[in-house]
Amino acid sequence: MYFRAQGRRGFSLVELMIVVVIIGLLAGTVTLYVPAYLTQAKQNAARHEISTIVQALEAFYATYGRYPTNDEGLAVLTQPTEKIAEPLLKGMPTDPWSKPYQYNCPGRTQPYEVICYGADGREGGEGADADIGSDNLKK
Repeated sequence: MYFRAQGRRGFSLVELMIVVVIIGLLAGTVTLYVPAYLTQAKQNAARHEISTIVQALEAFYATYGRYPTNDEGLAVLTQPTEKIAEPLLKGMPTDPWSKPYQYNCPGRTQPYEVICYGADGREGGEGADADIGSDNLKK
């Protein structure tokens, strides 16, 4: 009689359950940490955009000897003028939470301030709701 060695033809239920549990643990771990990274990425993007707006405001000041008024707002930076052929900003910027940046002239501690109110869109807050302003870009 001729016997042929037969290999295993699949996984047992216990082995499959162990793999499913391991995948579940990994997915749970990733799910806990991803929102924090997304919030941090949005805050960093807001800081970068505020920095770009500040550069445009300084270029406006160098050209006109003044900062835009509250009535002009940031919209004046998106339009060509008689002294500036190309707009200083390509479009009206919105923060990573799709809300407009707030511009105040004069600012609380500087000649102007540009503010992103965070995820909640209201002044104050912590974490994802924290305010990001041109006066605290280094943070």
